[in-house]
Amino acid sequence: MQEAIQLLFTPTGLILILLGTSLGVFVGAIPGLTGTMLIALVLPLTYGANPQYALTLLISIYVGAISGGMVTATLLRMPGTPASIVTTFDGYPMAQKGQPEKALGLAVMASFVGGVISWGFLVLLAKPIATLSTKFGPFEYFTLVLMALVLIASIGGKSLSKSLLSGFLGILLSMPGIAAATGQSRLTFGINALNDGFKLLPVLIGLFAINQIFRDIIDLKKKSQTKEIETKGLSLKLADFRRQGFNMIRSSVIGTWIGLLPGIGANIGSVAAYTVAKNSSKTPEKFGTGHDEGVVSAEAANNATIGGALIPLVAMGLPGSVVEAVLLGALVVHGLQPGPRLFGEHPEMVYTIMGAMFLANIAMAMIMGFSMRWLARISRIPSSYLLPVILVFCVIGSFALSNRIFDVWVMLAFGGLGFFLESKKIPLAPFVIGFVLGPIAEDNLSAGLMATNGSWLPIVTRPISIAFLAVSLAMLILPMLKKKGPGSHHEPLVSE
Repeated sequence: MQEAIQLLFTPTGLILILLGTSLGVFVGAIPGLTGTMLIALVLPLTYGANPQYALTLLISIYVGAISGGMVTATLLRMPGTPASIVTTFDGYPMAQKGQPEKALGLAVMASFVGGVISWGFLVLLAKPIATLSTKFGPFEYFTLVLMALVLIASIGGKSLSKSLLSGFLGILLSMPGIAAATGQSRLTFGINALNDGFKLLPVLIGLFAINQIFRDIIDLKKKSQTKEIETKGLSLKLADFRRQGFNMIRSSVIGTWIGLLPGIGANIGSVAAYTVAKNSSKTPEKFGTGHDEGVVSAEAANNATIGGALIPLVAMGLPGSVVEAVLLGALVVHGLQPGPRLFGEHPEMVYTIMGAMFLANIAMAMIMGFSMRWLARISRIPSSYLLPVILVFCVIGSFALSNRIFDVWVMLAFGGLGFFLESKKIPLAPFVIGFVLGPIAEDNLSAGLMATNGSWLPIVTRPISIAFLAVSLAMLILPMLKKKGPGSHHEPLVSE
């Protein structure tokens, strides 16, 4: 630990943390570019470097990129990273009300608290929590994902039918490609490029960034009123911490635990925390209109997933997402074996990773805090100047994913689909949840059924899976009971 602390507090260590976090924030804020791309590009540059310095830089980029996605998600409704999708639900409406600095301030506060809480889990509970995750079999993962899919009914807006339609459409469009269970192509219609299915990044860029660009182009001729930007939201007050304290802690814990589970990811952590915050709020109708609680829950959770995701990576050598897979490759490239052996043979690396994450969160809060006033002015730049630049980055990001022009067409097609769905008042959030979780649910269900010769019994006989099923049923039933409660008997269950 002493060696790690000495290295991190050298001028080189501090410069790498500031540089990595700044680069991550900048790239994460650009729709179409992700922290994964930046880490993959920087990794070859670290081959001859000290492994501790290399991991310090890469971890700092990771923290900065997850946090940076909030900027364009809040100001332009274009999430810079998939983890920032949920931030658009309340961050963007708040910015549209003329409070972009307040929205960014709340997001930075929540991001910092979420990062620090998950860092605490990483430091204190790495081995015990990682051991627990090994008890999850395919049926446990299937019921966990099923529970997340049930959230579609909770976050999609006023119309349950439209939310479910959007969710099922997302699942349907996640199906083209090679089926994991059979190894055969399906729904490809003879198009070879579809064998890999629709990639998540072009789909997300299309649904949110391209869709918003289409809307802004249509509105260019309309004389939009310039909103005054409040500057009092720039400096956060102690009252904000007190008012949102419980929400931040709860969302951070949810994000950490979901980040711990391989393959789930920061976007699902923020969805779960947002839904819990909404369902437990005294004013759930304010969510989606620029509500403080919505911004805080989303940002606290998606930053907390970083610490959660690093636990199985460091303690067991299990990457939970693409970013962790790249970090795993970085450890291997530098001759290190992630897992229990890392604790015994190179404990200084473990403490370097933990220390780098903590310091990167402090650097992120400082960078975002000092640049918030400048960042808030992005929302004042005329759309005619901003849209071409954003469109270029979107095209570059989609093409660079696999060097295929096909992904650019996918991006444009999903942009049109997103525009159509929103014009019909069909929410996009359930679509994204269905698109992301559908394949995970199918893969785990197939693996479980193959392991049990087609028996479904383990779903209701294994304690963890039956617990997830019970929570899923509760989440379906409780909102219905609320709507049938006192004072709401005149409202239909499905309101349009």
